[in-house]
Parts: sequence; C-alpha cells; structure tokens
Amino acid sequence: MNLISGFGRTAFAAAGFAVALWPMHPAHAQDPDAPTHSGQVIEPQLERRTIQVPRIDTEDFEVGAYAGILSVEDFGSKSVVGARLAYHVTETFFIEGVYGKSSVSDENYAQKALPVFSQREVDLTYYNISLGINLLPGEIFITDNWTLASAFYVIGGIGNTNFDREDRTTINLGVGLRILLTDWFAVHFDMRDHVWESDLLGTNKFTHNFEMHGGLTVFF
Repeated sequence: MNLISGFGRTAFAAAGFAVALWPMHPAHAQDPDAPTHSGQVIEPQLERRTIQVPRIDTEDFEVGAYAGILSVEDFGSKSVVGARLAYHVTETFFIEGVYGKSSVSDENYAQKALPVFSQREVDLTYYNISLGINLLPGEIFITDNWTLASAFYVIGGIGNTNFDREDRTTINLGVGLRILLTDWFAVHFDMRDHVWESDLLGTNKFTHNFEMHGGLTVFF
C-alpha cells in the first residue's frame, strides 16, 4: 500500500513537471527559408503614353529640292540650289542623283589686276551620283506625344563640275540627317565636300569645296 501510494506521488510529480515545461516547447516548427513578411503585394499603377511614330512610305523613290551655301576654295562662298532624286534599295542603302547650280567670282583677283575668269562672275553647275548608307536610325522627341523618325547617313559618289567653260571630274563626300515629318514627307540637312583638281591659279592641286544645305523631299 505504501508502495502504491509512493508511486502515485511520483507520477503526480512527473506530470506536474511536464506541465510546467510545456510553455517552453515551441508550438510549431518554423521553416528558416520561409518569407518573414506578410501582406498583399501592391502593383504600381503606371500611365502608358501613346506615341505615333511615322514610318517611311512603302514607295522606294524620294524626290526633292534644296538650297544652301557653296564655298569654292580660293573664290569665296555663293548660294546654291539643286534637286535630288533617290532610290532606296533597302532600309540601309540608297542611291542618289543630284543636280546643283551656283556661281563663282574672281572679284578679289580682278581688283589686283589678276583676273581668272572671262567674266567677274560665272555660273557653276554640278551633277553626281552617290551611294548613301543609313547609320543611325532613331527618333526625335518634339513633345511627350509627338515623335519624328530620323536617320543619320553618310554619302559619297562621283560626278562633274562645270564653270568657266571647263569640266572637272568631282568626288563628293558628306553626311546628312533626314527627318520624317510624315510617312511620305521629309526634311534634310546635309554637308558635302566636293573635291576636284584645279589649275586656275597656276599650279595643279585638289581643292576642297564645302557645301551646306537644307531641303525637302517626298516619297512616291
């Protein structure tokens, strides 16, 4: 009887000790890799802009006119006007034909009793055919909702320049920027170097004759 009573007291003490330790045991095991944050993910509300970008018309021909300044080495600068016709072989390459008209004057030499031309001012005309390469097609942002397609290009070719009744084989090299105002109407800004051999001042030399002009073209 004493043995049973002692065993009961021992079991009661063990149960009490277990109950005392129970709060110290974690109720649930926690995954160390589980995320610690909670709550709903908020998606940002972004306002999307609608931008209209003109594209080159499906036709491959481009025709237009231009005006600017032509500087002839040793003879000063005069206005120049001309016309251009281009055929776009691909989106990268195009072939361009140009005809231009200007004038050249030997006024500075005539004042020193050293006239060069038969008249103080003579007409200058040139024509050439060139290969152009579109290098940097891009966009120009006018406003937040209005952009214009553009392309920077390099161009070079061969042709002829005539003034004072003489023809001179001419190589032209240059760069330009084409901006499409619509899918069929564009504006150009060009700089060209016309290189020809000249002996007008008594010695043969290659002259560099720079031209800057702007113009308008249409695709058809």
